Amino acid sequence: MSTDAEQAHSPYDTPPPRPAHPPRTAPAQPSAPPPRPTTSPGFTPDPDTPVLGVRAKVPYPRGTAGASGTRMPPRPSAPPRVRGLFADGGLFVDGGRAGRRRPPSRTAAAAASLVLGLGLLGGAAAGSWLGDGSDTPPSIADTYAHARTVWYSVPVDDLFPRTLRGKGEGPGGADRLWTRIAVAPDSSCGGGFDPLLAKALAPVGCKRLVRATYTDATSTSVTTVGVLITTSGPTGMRALHQRFVAEKLDERSDLMPRPYAAKGTAAAGFGDEQRASWRIRILTDAPAVIYTVSGFADGRKVTDPQSAGEATQRGATSSPAQSGLGNDARGIADRIEAGFRRALSIFTESSESSESSESSESSESSESSESAGASGASGSSESSGSSGSTS
Repeated sequence: MSTDAEQAHSPYDTPPPRPAHPPRTAPAQPSAPPPRPTTSPGFTPDPDTPVLGVRAKVPYPRGTAGASGTRMPPRPSAPPRVRGLFADGGLFVDGGRAGRRRPPSRTAAAAASLVLGLGLLGGAAAGSWLGDGSDTPPSIADTYAHARTVWYSVPVDDLFPRTLRGKGEGPGGADRLWTRIAVAPDSSCGGGFDPLLAKALAPVGCKRLVRATYTDATSTSVTTVGVLITTSGPTGMRALHQRFVAEKLDERSDLMPRPYAAKGTAAAGFGDEQRASWRIRILTDAPAVIYTVSGFADGRKVTDPQSAGEATQRGATSSPAQSGLGNDARGIADRIEAGFRRALSIFTESSESSESSESSESSESSESSESAGASGASGSSESSGSSGSTS
C-alpha cells in the first residue's frame, strides 16, 4: 500500500500536454431520407383565426365523421327557411322584418309616376278621338270649292294691289316698283289666250278669267297678269302641272298669253307683237292658273321673246333679259300668286267662322222656339184649368 507521498510523485498522475491542432473528426454519414407518406398530410387551420375577415373552414376526410384535431360544424336540426316574394301578405316571408323594406317616399313617387303615365295615355287617346272636330283643317275639296268664289268675293285691291314692290327683283339685284294702271272686267277665257295655249289649258276648263295690267316706275315696260279659275279638281290640276313641267310648255314662245291693252293708259299699244317675256304657273292646291306677259310700253316689236325663267338666268343677253322684262314677268307673277293664296286663306277662315255662327244661331233659335212652345203649352193648360174651376 503506497503512501500519500508516493502517489504525489507518481508519473500517472501528471496530465498530458495540449496538442498544437485540434484533432480531425470524420464527417458524419448522411442518414437515409425519411419514407414518403402514403397519404398527403392534411392541414388543419385554426377556425378561431379569421383570414381576410372570413373564418376558416375545417377540412375533414371524406366518409368519416371526424378526425383527431379537427372541428366539425354542427348539423342544423331543420332546413333553412327560403324567403320569397309576395308571401304571407308582404314582400318577404317574415312580413318584411328580415328583408329590406322600401321607403314610403319611393312608394309614393312610383304611384305618382303610374298615375301620370295613365293620364298622358288617356289624353293622347282623347286627342285622337277629338281630332275630327271643328279644328280640323279643311279638305282639298273644300279648298277648291272656296277658291272658285274668291274672284268675286275678294276686293280687287286685295287680289290686284295698286302697287307692288320687288326688292332686288330687277336686273343686277335692283329694286322694282310696279303700279297698277288697269283692271279688266271679269270674263270668259275666249280672248285671253292664243288658240294653241287655250287648247293646252282646255283639260282643266275655265270658270272665270280676271286680269290687270301694271307698269314700272319709269313707264317704259308694261305687264299683264291674269288669274284663270278652272273647273277641274285636284287630279286634273296635278296632271296639267306635270305635263307643263315634263314638256316644258311654259317655255314655248307659241304658248304665250295675250296682254290686256287698256285704252288711255301706257299699255294702249301693248299688243301680241310687243310680247317679250311671260310666265305660266299651274297651281295644284287650288283650281287656278296664274300667268304674266310683259313688253315695251312704246309699242316696239320684239323678235326674240324669251320666257321669264330663261331671261332671268345669269349671262342671258336677249333683249327681254337686258331690259328687265323677264324680271317684271317673274316678280309680278310671284306677288299676285302670294296675294291670291293669302286671300284664299282669309276667305276660307271667314267662311268657316260664318258657318259656325250660323249654326249656333240656328241652334239658339230652335232652343228658343222649343222653350216658347213649352211655355205656351203650360199657359194653355193653366187657362183650361182655371176655366174649369170657374165653371
